[in-house]
Amino acid sequence: MKNCIAIVFVFSLFSCNQQKIDTKAEGEKVMQISKEWSDIASSGDIEKTLNYWAEDAILISAGEGTLNGKNEIRQMVEQSYKIPGFKISWQPISVQVSESGDMAYLLEDSQVSYTDSSGNTMTQYNQAVSIWRKQSDGTWKNVVDISTPGNK
Repeated sequence: MKNCIAIVFVFSLFSCNQQKIDTKAEGEKVMQISKEWSDIASSGDIEKTLNYWAEDAILISAGEGTLNGKNEIRQMVEQSYKIPGFKISWQPISVQVSESGDMAYLLEDSQVSYTDSSGNTMTQYNQAVSIWRKQSDGTWKNVVDISTPGNK
């Protein structure tokens, strides 16, 4: 009987010591990372822009094929930055973090601008969902990015 009581006591100690994740604080981190990423992406720095995606990331854009992995995403980013007048930026609107604190998703509004053949600036407005995974080192990386034309 004493062994049973000791086992129950030990299990209760472990269950009480599970650390509660502050999902609000984690969400604020992910929102800030997204804002920083937008600033870097608008600067045209390919390497720094790519650093926010996980190696196994997936990118889905309306009217485009699905890009699987950082190598395919790299090719798209390099080609995009070669387009005259290309500029991209986005603003995170809301975030939701899993109770375990290892996954999050953002709803975002984005704009992509470029110069057409007549020299006019064209801007496309998009809505996006980005899914983020916390890495073993505590950093957050984008693992799924889905974008569709928005209203504006």
